[in-house]
Amino acid sequence: MEDLKAAYKTVMDDHFPDEMTITLGGQKLVYKKRAWKINDEGTVIEKGLRYGENPGQEAAMYQLVNGNLVLGECRFIEPGHSLVSGIDENGLIQFGKHPGKINLTDIDNSLNILKYLTDSPAAVIVKHNNPCGAAKASSIYEAFDKAYRADRIAAFGGCAAFNRTVDRETAQLIDNRYLEVVAAPDYDGAAIDILSKKKNLRIVKIERIDSLASFRDFRFVDFKSLIDGGLILQQSPLNIIKTKNDLKPAQCEYKGKVYKIDRLPTEKEYDDLLFGWFVEQGVTSNSVIYVKDGVTTGIGTGEQDRVGVAEIAVYKAYTKYADLLCFDKYGISYKEFELAAARGERSKSDLMDIDAQTKADKGGLAGSAAVSDAFFPFRDGVDVVIKEGATAIVQPGGSIRDFESIEACNEADPKVSMVYTGQRAFRH
Repeated sequence: MEDLKAAYKTVMDDHFPDEMTITLGGQKLVYKKRAWKINDEGTVIEKGLRYGENPGQEAAMYQLVNGNLVLGECRFIEPGHSLVSGIDENGLIQFGKHPGKINLTDIDNSLNILKYLTDSPAAVIVKHNNPCGAAKASSIYEAFDKAYRADRIAAFGGCAAFNRTVDRETAQLIDNRYLEVVAAPDYDGAAIDILSKKKNLRIVKIERIDSLASFRDFRFVDFKSLIDGGLILQQSPLNIIKTKNDLKPAQCEYKGKVYKIDRLPTEKEYDDLLFGWFVEQGVTSNSVIYVKDGVTTGIGTGEQDRVGVAEIAVYKAYTKYADLLCFDKYGISYKEFELAAARGERSKSDLMDIDAQTKADKGGLAGSAAVSDAFFPFRDGVDVVIKEGATAIVQPGGSIRDFESIEACNEADPKVSMVYTGQRAFRH
């Protein structure tokens, strides 16, 4: 155990070169390894990544400094447009330790979601490269509060990213929660004073967050290394859904019969469907998520079957909802209350009341919109969604059994709306 604790504190040397050049055809890209001078426990050390995904894994991050790759009709991001890879010492307002790979990839995926949520204040909390809470609101304070309350269990020790300046009130709210990393385009003076009191909180400033919208249509090269030393290169995906006009009412033909969705989404449902589809761009597949009023209410990630991930998202929503009810009323988590009740220190009837309220409210899913990153191969996944009170669904469409999903929505009472994106959003 002591060896493991020491490993977390170790700044590893790495054997990656200071500069890397990649030539594809006649195009040459020059990358420079990113390093930072950080006062690490009294000693100023100039080093790049602390380690990779785990202690013991050497890692390095490179910033593109010269060249621009053009493949087909796709022009990739040019030097000078860096976000995470361009963070220098000035951006590391408070870090204490050199960043590890996960610190930076969590920020990166937060920005991958926030680039679609630029029209209003928004906050995304990411843990292990998956969002555990995302919200948009009229203020950055409200957005963070909603995103955190969406899953305060998973948010513990997470990375919170903001698309607006973090002000005093938001900083005070952050101060009462445990986070590892906070990233924002800027902080007002009072916010820095408040946040810097948490010595283990990494405070990061990324000025280009205020121009995230320009990254929506940028592509980058995604490298996947294989165990035999081979590489798979692919273009990053482009989300073709921009507005509600890009969403098509569910319709298909099966054995000569045309099936159409009976009810179109309301304006509120369209807003949630778009918000959910934008958040979906940063969720590991297979995934199904639920959103309501611009806030994620249940996020199911990384499952092999679609009905299973729809059910997992429901389970998570119920679990988080019960925990929030308990915390709001009694100031402790549901699990703490449950253990105390088992010891006779808390009322079991109070616990049963929380369970009953959670069941009655369907874990906060009633009236939500459901999002699936790929088509539902059978109607069972749609049936799960409808059973929990979702009123609208967005999915790519394209299954030979789409007619079953349409029928499930039309048979529901009240009827459920469904729209297609015509594009899946797999992310592995």
